[in-house]
This record gives sequence, structure tokens and C-alpha cells, in this order.
Amino acid sequence: MANQRKSIRKKKLGNYPHAMVVFSITLALFVIGVFGLLLIHAHTLSENVKESIEMQVYLDRDLSEVQLARMQKSFAAKEYVAYKADTAQVRFVSKDEAAKLLLNETNEDFLTLLGENPLRDAYVLRIDADHAGTPELKSIKLDLQDTDGVYEVQYVESLIQSINSNLQKISIILLGFAAILVLVVIILINNTIKLALYSQRFLIRSMQLVGATSYFIQRPFLNRATWQGIVSGLIASALLFALMQYAYHEITELQLLRNDEQTYLLMGALVVIGCVIGFLSSYRSVRKYLRMSLDELY
Repeated sequence: MANQRKSIRKKKLGNYPHAMVVFSITLALFVIGVFGLLLIHAHTLSENVKESIEMQVYLDRDLSEVQLARMQKSFAAKEYVAYKADTAQVRFVSKDEAAKLLLNETNEDFLTLLGENPLRDAYVLRIDADHAGTPELKSIKLDLQDTDGVYEVQYVESLIQSINSNLQKISIILLGFAAILVLVVIILINNTIKLALYSQRFLIRSMQLVGATSYFIQRPFLNRATWQGIVSGLIASALLFALMQYAYHEITELQLLRNDEQTYLLMGALVVIGCVIGFLSSYRSVRKYLRMSLDELY
């Protein structure tokens, strides 16, 4: 009696060993999730590097306090100025403060030698990451130079060009790897489900022979594959979250690159990817066996 029940369970439509399928899909989604985390942290690092770009705006001499305040307000209103905690990243550096900094760096008392302070008051502007490209920075420099009271605008152009060029190359390489990895994951999940459904090919044919419609045959397989994709996505997301928390605990510097919003979007994407690929792979495989002749099934 027990053997008979066991046999019936084995022959139940769509009832193939799902633990192996869930494990394989989870592993594939976890790998793509890890690479997705790498992309998120690389993007955040790129944004931080770009937002560290500063422009020194040197001012005319003998400007009044009112003129200085008006200029600071004008700079803060520029769309290309970075903001942090709703505060414009505009910093005033007086010529006396600049002289002290230079004296500490060089250990040479140039004030005594020259008899006066040749430096100028300046505003240091931190540029928003979206405007940190080489062409945009040149336009920003020209815009700042047209401001009344500005003597000269400087930034380390060669260094910034090198940074932008390297960041662009790294982004292209990472996106290329991401595209290849996604393709490999899709193929892996598709093949896993095809192998799982291979054992069901004769049952599918038997259901056809007794008059079952294609929809009736496909429905349990599609439901099972969809739930497998969802469960696999949730497990992969949980593993990814655990890995992320462990990495943040062990390497505290990674907290600076943390982006919870994009990370949660990535986890949601893993669930969607698992669900969609599972459904489509199962749909294609079942339709393939439905169209095969009996000789082709062997």
C-alpha cells in the first residue's frame, strides 16, 4: 500500500524533484547578486570620487563683506555645485588662512621674505558628480570666470581627465562582465529546469493521449517553476543580505559605499529574475515535449 502511494506521488503531474532545481537557481541568482553588489559599490565609489573634485575660485582684492556674501549665495545656487545634507559645498578660504596652510606644507616663511601676503581670498566649490565630466568642467570654469569679482578659476585638469577616463574604462569592463554573467545565469537556470522536466516527458505524452489540453498540462509545471523562481530569489537575497552585513562588520570602510536603496532594488530584481526565467524556461520546455513525436521522446 505504501509503495502504491509512493508510485502515485511520483507520477503526479509536475511533481519532479524541486530541491535540486531550487538549489541550482539560488546559486545562480546569488552569484549574479554578488556581482550586482560589486557594481553598486563601484558606482558609489565612482560618485564619491567625482564629488571630491574641487574648483578654486580666486577673487579680486579688496572685496567687501557684502560682495563676498553675495558671491557665496550665487555660487551655492549653481546647479553644478554638490550638496551634502542640504548644504551647498561652498567653502570660503581667506588669504590669511591660505598662507597658514602653505606655510605648514612648505615650512618656508614666504611672508617675511616678500613682506606681504601675495595670496588671494578664494571660494572652494565641490562639483556635483553629474557635472564632473571633462567637457562639463570646462563649461563650469568659463561660467565662474564670468562672475563679477572673480580673478581666476583653477582645477587640476590633467588629474580629473585621468580619473574620468579610468572610471569610464572600469565601468565598461564591469558592464561587459555583468552582461556575460546574466547570459550565463539565464542559460544555467534554463538548462536546470529542462533537465528537471526531462523526467516528465512521458507523463506529458500520457496526458496528451487521454485528451488533456495543453493549458491543463502546462499549468502545474508553470506554477511550480514560478514558485521555485520566487523561493530561489528570496533565499539568494537572504544570503546576499547576510554576506553584505558580514562584509560591513569586517570591513568598516565599506560603510562609506553603502547604498541600501539600490541594494534592496537588487534583491527585488533577483526575485523577479528567478520568477520570470523559471516561468519562461518551463513554458519552453513543456511546449517542446508537447510537440515531440513519441519516437523523439526516447
